[in-house]
Amino acid sequence: MALCSEIKSNEMIMEQTLGDKNSFDIISRALVINGKKARLYFVDGLVKDSVMEKVMEFLYSVKDESFMQSADTFLKCCMPYIEAETQEDEAKIATAVLSGVSALLIDGFTQAILIDGRSYPQRDTAEPEKDKVLRGSHDGFVETLISNTALVRRRIRSPQLRVTPFVIGKSSKTDVALLYMDGRADERLVKKLEKSLSELACDSLTMNQQSLVELLFGKRWYNPFPKIKYTERPDSAASAILEGNIIILVDNSPSALVLPTSIFDVMEEADDYYFSPITGTYLRLARYVVTFSTLIITPLWLLTLKYPDALPAALQFVLPKDPVNVPIFWQLIILEIAIDGLRLASLNTPSSLSTALSIIGAIALSDFAVSSGWFCSEAILYMAFVAVANYSQPSYELSYALKFMRVILLITTQLFGIFGFIGGFIIVFVITITNKTISGKSYLYPLIPFNAKALMHKVLRLKKTQDSSK
Repeated sequence: MALCSEIKSNEMIMEQTLGDKNSFDIISRALVINGKKARLYFVDGLVKDSVMEKVMEFLYSVKDESFMQSADTFLKCCMPYIEAETQEDEAKIATAVLSGVSALLIDGFTQAILIDGRSYPQRDTAEPEKDKVLRGSHDGFVETLISNTALVRRRIRSPQLRVTPFVIGKSSKTDVALLYMDGRADERLVKKLEKSLSELACDSLTMNQQSLVELLFGKRWYNPFPKIKYTERPDSAASAILEGNIIILVDNSPSALVLPTSIFDVMEEADDYYFSPITGTYLRLARYVVTFSTLIITPLWLLTLKYPDALPAALQFVLPKDPVNVPIFWQLIILEIAIDGLRLASLNTPSSLSTALSIIGAIALSDFAVSSGWFCSEAILYMAFVAVANYSQPSYELSYALKFMRVILLITTQLFGIFGFIGGFIIVFVITITNKTISGKSYLYPLIPFNAKALMHKVLRLKKTQDSSK
């Protein structure tokens, strides 16, 4: 429905659309501008008071009748604020107001004047807790979309940087931005994402970026390996864009989604590039080795216990020395669940107590668990290594995917011995290789299909070329 020229009719339309009489935070302010009735709509707490005070002061000073011919004329001659436009569609006006934009209606005008003086509540752009680095910048994304796009634009001052806006959700109307470098990003993937984002039919993005990911990958929910790389670092997001990747930012979320993503991309960290190539290479290789070790260490130990006679004398020390009251397999399964229980408990523990309780709990529980006969010390040791080593790579999603794969390996090894161990690896490989990226490329690229040059750049931290698009 479009607005008309009568202020009373427009006020009735906006009252029905906004419901300002039933919501105390939607403010409706009556004004008189150059002898004409006017009304200003805005959401309390989402506008800059200083900006609106200056705008209203200027509006009260308008005396020239020639400026009141139309909304477009008034906008050009009398609106001192930079971000302003006209709009006649009442639904779009209502969405703008609920997003924090102020709407000005003037008697005789068939269009509203939208003044974008938004000021969303937000925290400081401090370094993310999960994506810390030893060197480099220490700022991070926040929950405000416009601030996040500004952090990326500050690092990429190129006219080829594209920031395409979308509004998703019938009720939430969440702002989403697609960022990429024109000429570097895959054009087919860009068009595919633009089409998908514009056609998404949902009521709301309840859980922000996670809801968006589930809408984009709804048919592949059963595969636990992460299909998206998350980052809260503007420098990492900017680097990904310059390398030809695509970034999706969702309002109210401090994480950027990086597309397309392979398992090698998920395991990269900013510290790899903030040190010299040789140090960065060591950090990356160490991360790969430790991450792979978390997958195989407990299944491999379980396998050695099934064939103790095959162990050479030098490796006999891995066999349990204490009496085993609970089968080793069940010890490992119980510890897998118990570690997650302790992790969940630490998340809900007040910060002032979390450090002390975690140390005391770990020492006390492990000591009592061994002395009571429930667990052997070797099982505690290997699972403690797995729990700590999972933090060597930055992705929570990958940690849990490896956990599920480790449990599969434990089950197949327990049931079928050496053949189960091999079969479990085949299952893990099939699950990994079938986890396609959104672009359709292999999740294990450049290992499969094999690309020696690209694989070398993924495994080794080589010197950056001048043209990072190649």
